[in-house]
Parts: sequence; structure tokens; C-alpha cells
Amino acid sequence: MLKRSYKSKVWSGSQNWRVLLLILFLLLVSVVLLLLCQYDYKKTSLGYELLKQKWNDFDSLVQFRPTVEFRNGTDVIWQIPVSPKAVLFIAHGCDQRAVNFWDQSRDCPNCIGLPEERLIVLHGLAQGFAVVTISSAERCWTFGKEVLVIKDIIQWWVSKRKLEKLPLVALGASSGGYFVSVLATTMKFSSIVLMIAEGMFEKMDIKEDYPPTLFVHMPKDLYRQQKIDEYIEILKDKGVDVAVIDCMEFPLSPSTLDDRIPGFDPTLSANLFEFFREKGFMDQNGYMRKDGRAIKWKEALEEKKTISVDKQLVPKIQEELNLAFAYHEMTSVHSDQIYKWFESHLS
Repeated sequence: MLKRSYKSKVWSGSQNWRVLLLILFLLLVSVVLLLLCQYDYKKTSLGYELLKQKWNDFDSLVQFRPTVEFRNGTDVIWQIPVSPKAVLFIAHGCDQRAVNFWDQSRDCPNCIGLPEERLIVLHGLAQGFAVVTISSAERCWTFGKEVLVIKDIIQWWVSKRKLEKLPLVALGASSGGYFVSVLATTMKFSSIVLMIAEGMFEKMDIKEDYPPTLFVHMPKDLYRQQKIDEYIEILKDKGVDVAVIDCMEFPLSPSTLDDRIPGFDPTLSANLFEFFREKGFMDQNGYMRKDGRAIKWKEALEEKKTISVDKQLVPKIQEELNLAFAYHEMTSVHSDQIYKWFESHLS
């Protein structure tokens, strides 16, 4: 009996040590995970659940009432909310214009209002940002004289509207992202956002006072991912606050186009969804098999002939298909995080 009792105690003590080691291991894992979450440049991977935002969600908060001007050979389109807290300059990508950010209206008859661009502006206006968009002189932005021209336009506009005391921030997408990264060496921004662009940091002498920089990136673009990782280290070495938002692909649904594009017919949205699935443009879960620019969906529609799409809707549909694949496209999906970044660095 004593012998059995002794063995039982040894076995019980061994079990206690195993439990203790298990607890310590779990605590260690928890600490590691916590440290990863607090990694000094944080990556936020947000999926399609954020697509709950619809094209008309801001109707009760703000309406488009832009002013269109012409300055130094280019168009300047802007709007100032009541009691603005900051000024936001937005630079478009290649083959785009300032008119893409604003809905067509009596105030701006030539405006187009692409779905992602307009939502970025509306979100900013609703948050109290005065928004100014300017068109590039050529198809894409250039980085010599044009930098000085845009700097002059922004300073002229800020002075004319008596907004000099407000913080200045900037967002640039693709070519516009490269442009903003360079413009930030000659203008004082409280912070900047580079969307689907790694910037031009290899070609610039980065100073310690370079503005806090947020990269809004689509990880499918592996080359750009590598460059962003490199540039993050360059910026960190200079003491610049930096962060990354990863934009992931999301599945289409019968209501996606209706939800994202102003005035889109719900029946047409559902019909196009079924058509895209029938043609194999998406998988069984609604994910695009290829980038929207790589599939011949417009040609397929012409052959179909039973679905009619207004030509003015084509670039808007195209943008949403590109966005769903998440390789290289303007996105408003993470606007909450973008404007929190701006807000956290206003000075």
C-alpha cells in the first residue's frame, strides 16, 4: 500500500509539472502574439466585411457641392465643410482626373464620380476635412516642375480660402502616391497616405521631419510589397512614424454593384453577378479569378445582348471588379483607418 501510495504521489507530482509547463507555454504564446500585434509598424488586414458601407451612407451628413476652378493650366475642384479641421489634397492615378472624385451635378457638369474616389471624398467631408483635388498635366504625374506647380496651387488655394492655420494632409494613389511622396519633401504635411504605391524613397534624401506615412497596400502585388518593406525600414531609421494597411480581396455578391455605385439598378446588379459567374469570371464563392482589367467582360456582354449596360457605368463597374480582385485599384474600403491616421497626426 505504501509503495502504491508513493508511486501515486510521484505520478501526481509529474502531472502537476506538466500542467504548470502547459500553462507557462500558453502564457509565452500569448505574450508573443501580443508583441506581434504591437509590432512597430502595424499591418491591418481587413476583408470584405467592411464593404457594408454603401454609396449613399453619407447622404444625411454631407452633400457634394464642389467648386471648379482653373489654375496654372489645370483644373482644381474643391469643397470646404462647415468648421473644417484640416485640408486634404488628393492626387489621382494615371489616366484619371480630378473630376473622378465628385458626382456629376450643376456645380460640376463634367464630373464622373467613380465609386471609390467619391466615397473617399465624402468620408473626408463628413469628418471635417476640406478636400481639394487637382488634375495632373499629363497622363501620369511627373516629379520635376509639376511638383512646384502643385505646391504653388495648394498654397494659393489655402491662402485664398484663409485656411493657413489648418493642418495639411495628402493622399495619393498609384502615380499620385509617388507624387505625394515627393511633394512631401517640399511641403509640410502633418501626415500622408500612399495608396497602391511604394513611393520614391530610394531617389530622395529623407529627413527626420518627413511626415508620418501610411501605406495602403494590396499584398497580391508582390513587387510593391517588397519595396514597401524596404522603405518602411528606411523611414523607421529616420524616426518617421509609419504603418501599413493590407487590402484583401473580397467576394462579389448580387448586390455589390448596387451597393457601391450610385443609382445602379438592383436587378441589373444581380443579373451581372449571375452573368459573371456563368462566364467563369468568378469562382463558386464569388471571388474574381483574375483582375477586372484582364477579363473580357465588356466583350462578353456585347455578345450576350440580353443585358444592357449604360456606357457611363462601364468604368464604375470596372473599378469594382478591379477592387474585388485587390491587385491595384483605388479603394475607399479602409477610409475609417485612413482618416483615423490623419486625425492621430493633426498638428
